[in-house]
Parts: sequence; C-alpha cells; structure tokens
Amino acid sequence: MEWYLPLAWGLIIGAAVAMYVVLDGFDLGIGILFPFTKNEHERDQMMNTVAPFWDGNETWLVLGGGGLWVAFPKAYAVVMPALYLPVIVMLLALIFRGVSFEFRWVAKPNKGVWNVAFAGGSIVAAFCQGLILGGLLQGIDAQVVPGRGVQFAGGALDWLTPFSLLCGVGVTLGYALLGATWLNMKTDGEVARRSRAQAVPLLAATLVAMALVSLWTPFAIDRIWERWFSWPNIGLLWPIPLVTAAVAWGVWKGLENEREIGPFLGSIALFFLGFLGLAISIWPYLVPPTLTFWDAAAAPASQIFMAAGTIVLFPIIIGYTVFVYWLFRGKVREGEGYH
Repeated sequence: MEWYLPLAWGLIIGAAVAMYVVLDGFDLGIGILFPFTKNEHERDQMMNTVAPFWDGNETWLVLGGGGLWVAFPKAYAVVMPALYLPVIVMLLALIFRGVSFEFRWVAKPNKGVWNVAFAGGSIVAAFCQGLILGGLLQGIDAQVVPGRGVQFAGGALDWLTPFSLLCGVGVTLGYALLGATWLNMKTDGEVARRSRAQAVPLLAATLVAMALVSLWTPFAIDRIWERWFSWPNIGLLWPIPLVTAAVAWGVWKGLENEREIGPFLGSIALFFLGFLGLAISIWPYLVPPTLTFWDAAAAPASQIFMAAGTIVLFPIIIGYTVFVYWLFRGKVREGEGYH
C-alpha cells in the first residue's frame, strides 16, 4: 500500500471537518444564542446573517463523513457502532434545525414553536458533536475478530463519560463564541452590542473548557502524556499553548475595543489551534488506541479512484464557498433579509 494515500485522505477529511466546525460552528452558535434574544425582529436579523450560507456550510460534514466511509472503511465500521446514539441524535437535531429555519419565516405571527426547534436543534447538535469528539478521544474498545477483522467490542453507552460531557459543553460554548463574534461582525445596533457583550464571558468559558480538556487527556492517557511532556516533544510543542493564549488575548482586546473582524478571525484561530492540538494528541491513530490511518485504510485502488473525483470537487466547493461569502459580504441591518 502506498504510504502516502492514507495520509493524503487523512488531510482531506481533516480539512473537511475543520471547515465544517468553523463554518457551521457560527451558524449553530446563532441558534445557541437564540434563547437570549426576546425580540422577534432581532431574531430575524440574526438568522438573516446566515440565510445564504447555512445549508452550504453542511456540505463539509457530508464530505468528512463520506470520506471516512470510502477511504477508511475499517475505521467507519468501528466508529459508527461505538457512537451511533450521539451521531443519530446529532443528525436528527440538524434536520429539525434545518426545517425550522425555513418554516419559521412563514409561521406568522406566532413563531414560538420554530424558535424552540431552531434553538433546541442547534444546542443538541453542538452538544452531540462534542460527545462524539470526547468519545473518540478517550478511545474506543475494539478487538480483532478472526475472519471479520477489527470490530467494536464495547457497549452502546461507552461514549457517555464525564470527559465526553465536558467536551460536549466545551464545543457548545465554542460555537456560541463563534456565533457571538459573527453577529458582532455582521450586524449593527442592539444585536451587535449584545453579541459583543456575550462574547467576553463565552471566550473565558471556552478557554476554561479547552484548558480542562488539554489537562484531562494527558493525565488520563499515558500515550498523550508522552506525546506532550516527553523530551524533545515538549520543547517542540510548547509554542502551541502560548500562541493559543496570545490569540485569546487578541480576541479579548478586539472585543474591548469594539473591533468587528478581528474577534471573529481570532475565534476561528482558537478552533484551528484546538484542532491542531487534538490531532497531535491522537496521531497516528484514526481510532484510538487501535487503528492507525494505515491500518484502517481502504485498498489503494479505491482511494485513488475516489481521489480523482475529490480533486475535481474540492476546488469547486471551495470556490463556491468563497463566492457566496463574498457576494453576501457586509452587514445585515435590522429589517433587511433574504426572505
């Protein structure tokens, strides 16, 4: 097996997941912040900031999940049984959220049911994504079954631990931070002022959650301790938490000085830094602590065949995303919208 194919597919899937987390993250964040807004006109303004983007943002989730199934079928066969419940609940929440997004505009004058569905779907989807992350990071119980390969050997609720719950809360807080800084950038008036005020405690809470996860994993898992705190790794990796602290300080100063673009870009950078830290922690495992990228990979011919299509589609998705965000740049002011 060509050694570079699993690595290339790992980068493709990682990029797709990172793009989804950032782009759909602020989208879900708006729904998480919905209960803190009582004015329907302000809620309309909040939703209008993502009206042209929200469905396209989820393209990256399809690419990430589909890529895992095609390029790493052995990992897919272990991960899905282990995490069926949070995955199914997440998908149902995303469906409810998507339906409520469209139905809310026509449910006049009473939008209460769809407000609850939009906020609830966003919160549940974000929390479940954190549960999935936590369940994967803490490790999945798998064993080799003669004649059938590596299979999931745990129980249906193995993912439900204090650590996975912490990850669920952390992801929800992080998405809320992305949503608040997005609204600070894309709106004006009371929505922007409230979002800017909400972003400060959300930044602090997100940093606390990131710190707890960062400390929990090495103390609970020996191989992660070795990765971060053995020499010379500690000398090479210490800039990552330092840069994270510097970026967080920049986001806080930007909010304090009522900047618009900087806090949002800084919040995205915090997610990318967190993603980088998690990748360093679990490398070279795709399903810790059993399957590496090479163990889980499909046949080289399958990877090459799918890569041929991905090479064509990936730039198209990137180009479409850039075009849409450029086309609908600028602020969404009260009373403006796309419905």
